[in-house]
Amino acid sequence: MTSPIETEAAETSPLLDKESAPQDDAKGPTTPEGHSPSQLMWGRFKRDRTGVVSAFVVLFFFVVAAAAPLIAKVSGTNPYTLYGQDNPDLLDMFTMPAKPYGGIDGTFWFGIEPGLGRDVFTQLMYGIRTSLATAVAATILMTVLGLLIGLASGFFGGRIDYWLGRITDFFMALPSQLFFVAAMPVITTVFVAPDEETPTYVRACAIIIVLSFLGWMSMARIVRAATLSLRDREFIEAARISGASPWRIIRKELLPNVVTPTLVQATLTLPSTILSIAFLSFVGVGYVEPTPDWGRMFSIGASIVEQDPYYMLFPGVAMVIFVVAFNLLGDSVRDAFDPKAGR
Repeated sequence: MTSPIETEAAETSPLLDKESAPQDDAKGPTTPEGHSPSQLMWGRFKRDRTGVVSAFVVLFFFVVAAAAPLIAKVSGTNPYTLYGQDNPDLLDMFTMPAKPYGGIDGTFWFGIEPGLGRDVFTQLMYGIRTSLATAVAATILMTVLGLLIGLASGFFGGRIDYWLGRITDFFMALPSQLFFVAAMPVITTVFVAPDEETPTYVRACAIIIVLSFLGWMSMARIVRAATLSLRDREFIEAARISGASPWRIIRKELLPNVVTPTLVQATLTLPSTILSIAFLSFVGVGYVEPTPDWGRMFSIGASIVEQDPYYMLFPGVAMVIFVVAFNLLGDSVRDAFDPKAGR
């Protein structure tokens, strides 16, 4: 039986009508060229203009995050210097930017922060760097944890599947936002004394732990469903009959076949993780002063939006563009892997 991939990949039949087929004795008879599944997926993705544009936008944000120190050197500013304190002319008597449009000029490209007078442009660059690094680490842990639990639940079944399913249901029933707020101070106090300042790396680890602890359930359910549809297939039964161990079957047979749903779910998880990180910093339990972060910038902007609406403009637009682009990229990746899913 011909598989759907082979049918889609096949070229036009070489048995052409003799009168319409070009005669070229030098080249000889033409043979059909097949395409691998990855080539087919890549071809479908390249035809999706929305996905390609979204990929370039997402790549741009990652490049900016990686090159934030270099960009700061080019701009001549940094996110930690209190320019408003060093030069009182930058702020008015109400500690708002003295120049119009939030203090935008040739030195401060996106204006300055009210109160302390820090540079908004470099704070945004470093804030993207902080948010993306934390979100990528948390998403990787969520993916690995959900993948392991989903594979074990779907492959072994029985009591293992039952208890892992109940554990998954329990974690999904937890109010995640409230748990974030309640758990973050507890985790940080485990590693740092109450009278000491919490280092940034401790806060980063705590955020990653909390997000991973409450973010693996959707991945586990998707992988479990994919595993259930595969565990009774012929190639799995053949591996069992040949005496392969369960670990080898999971690693060699099941894992390569659940990569597609895992990758698609991971691309859809990352933007929501960035929003969760921004929420934690916004309510004061995530990143705090002086660490540049998207959520901390929104927290400052929310308190002075009436006096200086321009401060929120660039961070807000940047986050909206990134989240929308990454969601569109996730949809395009899903359609490329499974074109029937979008119908």
